[in-house]
Amino acid sequence: MREAKDSYTIVVFRGATSKPLRFSFSRTFVRRAMIVGASLLLVELLFIFQYVIRTGDMWELNALRVEIVNAREQTTAFANAVRDLKQRLLAMQEINKKLRVMLGIQPEKAEDLLNGRGGGERPLLDGEAGGALGTSQEGARDRDGRRSEAEQTDYNEKDLAFQVQHELEQLQTETVSQERTLEELTMAANERRTRWASTPSVWPVRGWVTSHFGPRISPFTGEEALHDGIDIGAAPNTPIQAPAGGTVAAVGFDAKMGNIINIDHGYGIQTQYGHLAKIMVKKGQQVKRGEVIGLLGSTGFSTGPHLHYLVKVNQRAVNPQLYILN
Repeated sequence: MREAKDSYTIVVFRGATSKPLRFSFSRTFVRRAMIVGASLLLVELLFIFQYVIRTGDMWELNALRVEIVNAREQTTAFANAVRDLKQRLLAMQEINKKLRVMLGIQPEKAEDLLNGRGGGERPLLDGEAGGALGTSQEGARDRDGRRSEAEQTDYNEKDLAFQVQHELEQLQTETVSQERTLEELTMAANERRTRWASTPSVWPVRGWVTSHFGPRISPFTGEEALHDGIDIGAAPNTPIQAPAGGTVAAVGFDAKMGNIINIDHGYGIQTQYGHLAKIMVKKGQQVKRGEVIGLLGSTGFSTGPHLHYLVKVNQRAVNPQLYILN
């Protein structure tokens, strides 16, 4: 390269016999070209730097997504465990209800537990109605009215966490209630142990309930009638067991009930067993829970082999299934 006074000249020799090529560039042009080249180099360096930063952000975002997925799976598993525990508590609540009936303890009023409300308040001012909800909904949406992927993921995670927290609070409240109930039941059971043996808390026969307690359509008249017990279907001559200890108050034959047994369990509780094929106890006999008292049959007014099982408390027929625990 040869530098002239106001320009730079580049000479290209193509051979010994060829005429050389000359390219002349002004200093101003060279200076501008160097500035443009330096600018392009700087832009490329900035682009590479930005690319490295973005790549790091993507790696971090992918790691964060993996953590979110793992957290979601753990939260879901925890929520399922909470629901399973809640179902167990509900089952325990049903048993507690039956135990309350057996021990004569008044059940808690559901409305007292579920509808407790309070706190200070004031009338809404103009423009306040729905303001908080509307603001939160608008803030969570973009111009198209749709949440972005990140916002939707965050919303779903918060919603799931809120559900788990809400269920935990309900579980804690129910647990406290059931603990209080169990304490009451324990105290009542200690005071009334002698009543346990006299309470008909087991099935007198294993089978299936063919007719429940309460209003039904009579199989004989086809009209609505009150069924004062439950009918339990089973194979003929299946042994009938006393569901609680007591004294045989009466045995005999009734035109409607066929062969029947009445047992007085004390504490105002009586049970009756109808349509028996055979009576295996005598009047005045003391029986214990689980002792065989007769065989299942279809005597009297009956459409097939079954046991008519009746429970009376203070001379009033009640649903026998309220007392059965097994």
